[in-house]
Amino acid sequence: MLSRRSMIGATGAAGAAAMVGGCANAASSQESLRALPPAPAASELTPIEALRLLREGNDAFLRGAETSLLTSSQRRIDLAQGQNPFAAYVTCSDSRVPPELLFGRGLGELFIIRNAGNTVDTVALGSIEYAVAILEVPLVVVMGHESCGAVKAATQVVTENATFPGAIGPMVEPIIPAVLQAQSEQGDLLDNSVRSNVRRVVKGLRESSDPIMLEPQRLGNLRVVGAYYDLDEGKVDFFDMPEDMTL
Repeated sequence: MLSRRSMIGATGAAGAAAMVGGCANAASSQESLRALPPAPAASELTPIEALRLLREGNDAFLRGAETSLLTSSQRRIDLAQGQNPFAAYVTCSDSRVPPELLFGRGLGELFIIRNAGNTVDTVALGSIEYAVAILEVPLVVVMGHESCGAVKAATQVVTENATFPGAIGPMVEPIIPAVLQAQSEQGDLLDNSVRSNVRRVVKGLRESSDPIMLEPQRLGNLRVVGAYYDLDEGKVDFFDMPEDMTL
């Protein structure tokens, strides 16, 4: 049987061990929430390295890491003379899918093109080509997302002959071919249409007839990737990638 002194000693040792363990866990937790450092300049990154930054950033977002370093006043001042984003990002206007937040990135890191349904018209294509030719980004990502309203409207046009007021109807027209293609697939039509829409846009950018897009891809300096964002989980699935982009 333990004496009172022995019991006190044992209790104290256990408490100290718990305190040390708790401090270690707290330190580990604090480390996991630390803000990401700024990304290297685009010219210093290969397409696969740029994609790795996005993957790591989404992991940081899921952990709840801070982004204060990337949005600080000093960061703003540093960028006042010019930008050097490491990726161009084509995604939906939906308020739930802000790329900087989803990837734990900050000011000056992503060149973002957003519209309902993440389609690519003349304005969007010109913006992408500017990012590629002038800013020399090594990576272009096209991302759709779960429960996209624009894609849902396109599915309603196809399945219900629905019409929409104002410019909404013409806006969703480019998505309709993706819905028609997705009709032959098993599973949820909306979800399949979102991915089909991404694939069509990615294919168009990969096979663009303009040398601005084709030449850097031929040389291996640029890659175009398709992604899907899950609203519930907060995770980004890079599901449409060139063979040489497998991580």
